[in-house]
Amino acid sequence: MSSSAPTVAPYGTWSSPISAEMLVEQAIGVQEVATGPGRIAWCETRPAEQGRYVVVELDSGGTSVERTPPGFSSRTRVHEYGGRCWTFAGDDLISSNWADQRLWRFPAGGGDPVALTAEPATPSSVRFADPVVTPDGRFVICVRERHSAAGVDNDLVAVPLDATGEPVVLAAGHDFFAAPAVSPDGTRLGWLCWDHPEMPWDATECWVAQLGADATLGTPELAAGSNGEAVQQPRFSPDGALHWVSDPTGWWNLYREGEALCPMEAEVGEPGWVFGISTYCFLADGTPVVSWHGPGGSGIGVVGDGRVTPLATPWTGFGYLAGDGDGVAAVASSPTEAPAVVRVGRDGTCDVLHRSREPELPHGTVSVAEHIRFPTAGGEEAWAWFYRPANADFAGPPGERPPLVVRTHGGPTSAARPSLSLDLQYWTSRGFAVVDVDYRGSTGYGRAYRNRLRGNWGIFDVEDVAAAAAWLAERGEVDADRCVIRGGSAGGYTTLAALAFTDAFAAGASYFGVADLGALARDTHKFESRYLDRLIGPWPEAEATYRARSALYNLDRFDRPLILLQGLEDRVVPPAQSEAIFEAVRGKGVPVAYLPFPGEQHGFRRAETIVAATRAELSFYGLVLGFTPDGAMDLAVENAAALPRH
Repeated sequence: MSSSAPTVAPYGTWSSPISAEMLVEQAIGVQEVATGPGRIAWCETRPAEQGRYVVVELDSGGTSVERTPPGFSSRTRVHEYGGRCWTFAGDDLISSNWADQRLWRFPAGGGDPVALTAEPATPSSVRFADPVVTPDGRFVICVRERHSAAGVDNDLVAVPLDATGEPVVLAAGHDFFAAPAVSPDGTRLGWLCWDHPEMPWDATECWVAQLGADATLGTPELAAGSNGEAVQQPRFSPDGALHWVSDPTGWWNLYREGEALCPMEAEVGEPGWVFGISTYCFLADGTPVVSWHGPGGSGIGVVGDGRVTPLATPWTGFGYLAGDGDGVAAVASSPTEAPAVVRVGRDGTCDVLHRSREPELPHGTVSVAEHIRFPTAGGEEAWAWFYRPANADFAGPPGERPPLVVRTHGGPTSAARPSLSLDLQYWTSRGFAVVDVDYRGSTGYGRAYRNRLRGNWGIFDVEDVAAAAAWLAERGEVDADRCVIRGGSAGGYTTLAALAFTDAFAAGASYFGVADLGALARDTHKFESRYLDRLIGPWPEAEATYRARSALYNLDRFDRPLILLQGLEDRVVPPAQSEAIFEAVRGKGVPVAYLPFPGEQHGFRRAETIVAATRAELSFYGLVLGFTPDGAMDLAVENAAALPRH
């Protein structure tokens, strides 16, 4: 930080120590922690390696060792969103591989990989996820997804670990399966299932059955669910008791064979978009440890005597919990620390095992979020995380208010999190304010708030993003005439809808957003193919409603500049969505830019894509708002002559 007085410069033009390249340089994603005797492992996502997923293990000396060999990527396409697809059998890694979607065994010490599943007739048509190895080491039990001309079938199978036989079907007949869990003695199996039109945060069932040594099941018994509960994370404690997370009280809390262990108005759970969510685990003596998010904050704590005793750590958010003796390994983050793999002791001691990036931001550069609750339409309230501009070397001119970037999370059944994110600080360090909106329908605020979006997608989320911007402008925090909105996937839909149905924003950036809800209902993958039944209405009966809430068919008021960024291999929101709205907006004479990225799926993972998209979005806002931001690039914009004159 400079010792001289800050330079006074217009908001949005400040020179930032955070370049677009820094978002991916020496940066990784960390997720899916696993532990075992003398082992802590996790999965890294690496933008610099074309988005490859690599399982990494700490050796006995504390050195990180790559367990996914070169040429392989530990990533699955089950449900298209994927998630955990690896585990250990003794010292060997068992993992799905992205290129062929087969299940592989990678021997310890670097021996030749062994394919555990046959090569399908059609590439990647048989996929595996959520594996767990039986205690006797004979089978890996996992979710299987098969694609054929007749459709997509999901079931639960046991794959022989000696690669000598075909998978044994354990459970079938439901649309979806997840979270197989084997008891410590190997005699019982628990799992989740659900059927259309439910999503895993709407209603699921947890079943349990006796498990034979030859991977045969006894008669299954319903352990929880079937009454509108969203059960998740079935898991056996060291003493063999089945635990799970469910929300019969309106909050995802922890249960032991039906008994609530620590009732609280906070969420010990997350929406099941991916496999491998873990918000609780057990210490060696069977004591549960939970992490939670709620209106009052987040944390981690030890369960006992009907309550949670919080552990005081420098971290505020925790995920992917895995018991490790008398402690817990997890991915942790905070408003000033990027995600890291940590080990938290029962006494609250915390050791950092591996960081997603090294601390490198100058003092005074980090903007810390304020959790705000603001009024919205219908006399209701919504939540958001607000970030003010922060750069110790700069100050805005007297009387000037900063431009605002409104961020809309995906899902839409998801949530914003206030952990340190360079792709957010990229904006605040340049003099932008940012608000990350947890519109009605977001998670972390209980089931009632989560369900507010039922039947109201395209209404409540749009009302809330506009209300957040207006409320901050009324408080004098931001410039009401320089508010822009951006989001990806479902957040991209809200971005497009906000531009079509409100006048709240000067421009928008849609990352693989939904422009035509009807096309999404017709064309999307199995996992989400009935999602909109709850958010909009049944298709095709409610087709008129789908059209009424789609930006593509409501362009009368769509007169604000738009930039579209799209992966060309996206099967969740296909490129046709972005292409259709691009052509429609261009035909109206509205300024619009379209950047397609070959090789990218739903969510950008390649370093070069992330850099190009970030710089393009920043440059676009500069063109619209009338200044040249630090790090701008030349950007081709259709109908550029119609850009605002400043």
